[in-house]
Amino acid sequence: MKLLVLGATGGTGAALLDQALAAGHDVTVIARSLADVRVPAEETVEVVEGDVLEPGPWQAVAAEHAVVLSCLGSTDRHHPTTVYSQGTLNVLAAMGTDPHRRLICLSSAGLDIPPDTPLPQKLVTRLIIQRLYRHGYADMRRMEDALRDTDARWTVVRPPMLTGETGGGDYRTSSGSHLANMSSIPRTDLAHYMLAAVDDPSTWKAIVEISRGDERNR
Repeated sequence: MKLLVLGATGGTGAALLDQALAAGHDVTVIARSLADVRVPAEETVEVVEGDVLEPGPWQAVAAEHAVVLSCLGSTDRHHPTTVYSQGTLNVLAAMGTDPHRRLICLSSAGLDIPPDTPLPQKLVTRLIIQRLYRHGYADMRRMEDALRDTDARWTVVRPPMLTGETGGGDYRTSSGSHLANMSSIPRTDLAHYMLAAVDDPSTWKAIVEISRGDERNR
């Protein structure tokens, strides 16, 4: 499959790139810094320099792809960002108007607090986490709202805290509803799900929550 990967210089994006190549996909990467893209030995990847918030040659590259896996994000917690909302919409626009174009992108489970969340966890999320990441969360919310108005086959994946562990593919997901007892998940498992969801029509135009799946977290 021909895939366009965004955000491949981050932890989840790097894991996604590795897994996509290992699965035999034809992968193109758009990145602001070509030197930061780590391509496994003996693999061939087209790496295109570009910033999805700025017009450039990357737009012609995006137009050649029908499937985009986006790990776009911002590590700046002190200033507002538009990389999630405007960046994602810019990529969709560059892909053209075909309603069959496929987009899988990342948001965060921290945007909403499920009603059955224990009070201590609710307070931590509302008073600490949501305040700490308020700029990123605000833009993720704008992205989710904007995607609902498009005709693309999009999927928004909301993970909890991510870890650097090597996952084993043991995770749980819930499409269109909150997932109970969410806990941290390895980036490799998140990447695995993103690839698996590409051909899953049940996730089209859906927000999917994901969490570690082993018994100790249920």
